[in-house]
Amino acid sequence: MLNQLSDSAVRKLFICLAVYLVALFSANTLGVKIMPFVFGTHLSVAVFSFPIVFMMTDVIGEVYGRKFARLFVLCGFIATLLFIGYSFLSIAMPWSEAAQWVHASYNTVFGLSIRIAIASVIAFIVGEYQDVFAFFFVRDRWENKGFWLRANLSNVWSQLLDSTLFMVIAFYGVYDTKVLISIILTWWLYKVAIGILCTPLSYLGIYLLREKQA
Repeated sequence: MLNQLSDSAVRKLFICLAVYLVALFSANTLGVKIMPFVFGTHLSVAVFSFPIVFMMTDVIGEVYGRKFARLFVLCGFIATLLFIGYSFLSIAMPWSEAAQWVHASYNTVFGLSIRIAIASVIAFIVGEYQDVFAFFFVRDRWENKGFWLRANLSNVWSQLLDSTLFMVIAFYGVYDTKVLISIILTWWLYKVAIGILCTPLSYLGIYLLREKQA
């Protein structure tokens, strides 16, 4: 696929992949931090980076097509699996006495349970592939409706799947069903809202990628 692109387009594509993976890893690691939000609710700081993951596949799909968007998802999936594997391996290794001061904190931050790790991978792969599917489903039928509609409709659907799958797989039986549904809906609405606010960034990304392409 890359041999069909100019050198400039390939460079931009790899830069986009770097942004995509950084946003993904930021959400998975920095997202442990919870901050206070409106009406006494709480919000993970991952809400600032994770919508970029879905936004990036929309932008790549719009400019380079479905195959490249799916390739980004595959790269993210493999990278997430490797990161989880390295995390478990790092935690399993013995600690030196000189590093005991960070022992507990390190294990708390990177000590993902198998259940949460499985939830993260399944939610990511399903949510991201559905984002690509929904984006092109809308594009193939209503191409004249504009990128903003395709991106936000696919975002609403994919973020619902991502939030539901992750919360159910990771926390079913831990929280009461009503509480779990409340968490799912709240986080879904937060991520959708941030995704909508990021729409201007999507247009900027499309402009930068399409520049000098003609």
